[in-house]
Amino acid sequence: MTDPSSAPDPREPLPALRRDLGAGTRGLSSREAGRRLTVYGPNEVRRRQGHTLIDDLAGQLVHPLALLLWAAAVLAYVAGTPALAVAIAAVIVVNAVFALLQERQAERAVEALSRYLPEQTRLIRDGRERTVEARLIVPGDLVVLDEGDKVPADARLVEGAVEMDMSMLTGESVPVDRAAGPSRADTPVLREHNLVFSGTTCVGGQARAVVFATGDHTELGRIAALSHHAVRERSPLELQVKRVAWLIAAIAVCVGSVFLLVGVGAGMPVAAALTFAIGLLVANVPEGLLPTITLALAAGVRSLARRGAVVKRLSAVETLGATTVICTDKTGTLTQNRMRLQAVWTPAGSADRSAEHPSGFEELADAMAECTTVTRDATGFTGDPTEVALVEGAAWLDRPADLAARDERRRALFRFDPSLRLMSVVTDTAVYLKGAPEAVLPRAPGCDRDRVLAAVAAMAERGLRVLAVATRPVDGVPARREEAERDLRLLGLVGLYDPPRPQVAEAVRRCHAAGLRVHIVTGDNGVTAAQVARAVGIGSPRMHVVAQSEGVRDHELDELLTRNQEIVFARASPETKLRIADALRAHGQVVAMTGDGVNDAPALHRADIGVAMGLSGTDVAREAATMVLTDDDFATIVAAIESGRQVYDNVRKFIVYIFTHAIPEITPFVVFALSGGTVPLAIGVLQILAIDLGTDTLPALALGREPAEPGIMARPPHRKGEGVITGAMLARAWAFLGPLSAVLVMGVFFYVLLRAGWRPGERTGVHSPLHHAYLQASTATFAGIVMCQVGTAFAVRTERTSLRRAGVFGNRLLLWAIAFELTFTALLVYTPPAQHIFVTAPLPLDVLGLLAVFPFITWGADELRRWLLRRSHAEAQGRNGRE
Repeated sequence: MTDPSSAPDPREPLPALRRDLGAGTRGLSSREAGRRLTVYGPNEVRRRQGHTLIDDLAGQLVHPLALLLWAAAVLAYVAGTPALAVAIAAVIVVNAVFALLQERQAERAVEALSRYLPEQTRLIRDGRERTVEARLIVPGDLVVLDEGDKVPADARLVEGAVEMDMSMLTGESVPVDRAAGPSRADTPVLREHNLVFSGTTCVGGQARAVVFATGDHTELGRIAALSHHAVRERSPLELQVKRVAWLIAAIAVCVGSVFLLVGVGAGMPVAAALTFAIGLLVANVPEGLLPTITLALAAGVRSLARRGAVVKRLSAVETLGATTVICTDKTGTLTQNRMRLQAVWTPAGSADRSAEHPSGFEELADAMAECTTVTRDATGFTGDPTEVALVEGAAWLDRPADLAARDERRRALFRFDPSLRLMSVVTDTAVYLKGAPEAVLPRAPGCDRDRVLAAVAAMAERGLRVLAVATRPVDGVPARREEAERDLRLLGLVGLYDPPRPQVAEAVRRCHAAGLRVHIVTGDNGVTAAQVARAVGIGSPRMHVVAQSEGVRDHELDELLTRNQEIVFARASPETKLRIADALRAHGQVVAMTGDGVNDAPALHRADIGVAMGLSGTDVAREAATMVLTDDDFATIVAAIESGRQVYDNVRKFIVYIFTHAIPEITPFVVFALSGGTVPLAIGVLQILAIDLGTDTLPALALGREPAEPGIMARPPHRKGEGVITGAMLARAWAFLGPLSAVLVMGVFFYVLLRAGWRPGERTGVHSPLHHAYLQASTATFAGIVMCQVGTAFAVRTERTSLRRAGVFGNRLLLWAIAFELTFTALLVYTPPAQHIFVTAPLPLDVLGLLAVFPFITWGADELRRWLLRRSHAEAQGRNGRE
């Protein structure tokens, strides 16, 4: 089999298909698989996108904010300044390229996360079962399918039967049965009962299948080939900022138009009036705001990935910062998922782990090992941690398991059902069953129920997970599960201990400090779950335990969730998780919900942040989730929430930074217009462009990487639906830092002019005696705005905390960005080519001395403002405490 285009007919008789594929019952050899990988290529569907780099660049050039700059360029040309028009057009192109590169980088950052979550599959190679990356599968491979697995390639079942979720290919909402057997004539390929297809999901059963198509040759690949473009959705954060940017631009156009009419009506030359309108447009357009936000979100995604949380959407970073409630599993998330058999109980006696070789538990030990699907490889036992603990516990009870003999005896397997909370197997002679004691006892009518429940309670109070084990003789294989799991004899109880993760208690403490509640939603016993909750600090000071969560009605659930308490929902089914997520969201909470099973997918979809387990979770759960934990650790969820808050805060910081400098940039034009031209323009349009594109951008990007502010997890989350831009932010930018900067820069402008003998109304044109002084004054204004930017950058690093507490040198990127903008400014002021283009002149030492104190005045004034805010807040808290 060497030609990828000559794929065999998957519906031909199985022996013929095996022969065409060169596939035996022991799977392919590693060497043969390597050769086929060279021929067929990796098992990946290549993306085909209809838009090209040129298309994307064109989209940036006609961006709404870019259109305003185009309007400014047209006005410049009409006013008789073609050089300025060309400069503005060049700025538009440069900014479009810059924005495009940032958006592409953000998209690649999200796409590159696939390396953190390599899709893997189990298959038979060299006669042994092993796990490999799905991209390395080739035609002829024998893959193993189990509940929760995603099918890695198109394949034909050779043994077993499965239930498949085919909705992504056929739109069917109900799973369909697929089983090994001969093909049926005149049946469409997607309806063929012995075929499974890439991307679909196994929701039940177990089977083996031989791969006949990979990559672009699969049904999924053919569908993907028909897709020509995918639309990238803007995050709510980007949409909010875009609306505000439009508002600012609209204000600029309106104010510019009004002043244009007033100026012309007052006798101002048309060219001067147009210059004013151009300056107002250029000064108000936040050219780099949207791509800067995209890059900040992408940086947050990469940061989270390094900490073990893979976020699948940029907008989820924003949602994480608003999370108010975490609903978490217990096993593997709060605990280490390293189960150990700690105690056993039978009607005849009990034993604890302290006993070296307890006797009298042989029948219980044999049943424990029989009712598992654990396998053994070179590294030891593999499988569900609970079942591994049972097999290892059987050895402690002097009944080591023979897994090969166990598999030979097995005639039927009924896998664990979350709604039944049971699992059972049928052998040649008996049925063995294990599950939650409450589910097993009704099926074992002959046991002393009160005595068993007392033993269960005693184990649960020690924090043990309790399972009941039962059996009954059987002759033949029952036709249905209900027939197998009845009239049982209780053999005993097993108590499993799973220690809490050491870092969870600190993570829970941080959640409480941050105003988050943590609820446990588990299928385990309520007493056991409550013990674990207490061990890690959940439920302090008030905890409520719902022993049977499935029986809680909606109105009772609403009442529970609105109380000031944390809740342990025990014996919860996946449907319970969904109801809890719905109820919390109905009460305005932002919910992070964990899950790992197939049936958890609806709840993960419904939660604001669905969190799947990367190690123990199924493909279905990972597909449904917004975030995947690569370490299955609860502490990673808390770290992700902190990162979400950090990114959200940083976006606000550089918004304040960018908005602040609109005021000192606009003020010279306002002064020019209100004075009727008697006060010359303190800054040129090209100088404003140099600020907005040259000195403004890198500090804004550096603020997007600002470390988390001290106390970020000691405050409540921001309200759901709260705008990223608040009135307090605008007041800080437009009513405090901006006017302060405007006063400083206009002050240095008038200082230079007045020192040279200028009086209002005197000419400062090219041939006037005051022209050089005007050039120095204009240059001082330009440099003054840059120096105020430096002070503002340090000021906005914190919202209330002092800079000393945050650390003056805590953001090295910002220090490098400031070094760049100072160097860039010096080049524009002191190099002859730049002086000619940007109309600047060298500054004398006394002016440089004045400019040097601007950063300290700007930062110092805001530091004083923040100190007054902290003092006022502390006094308010003191008054509330006394009351």
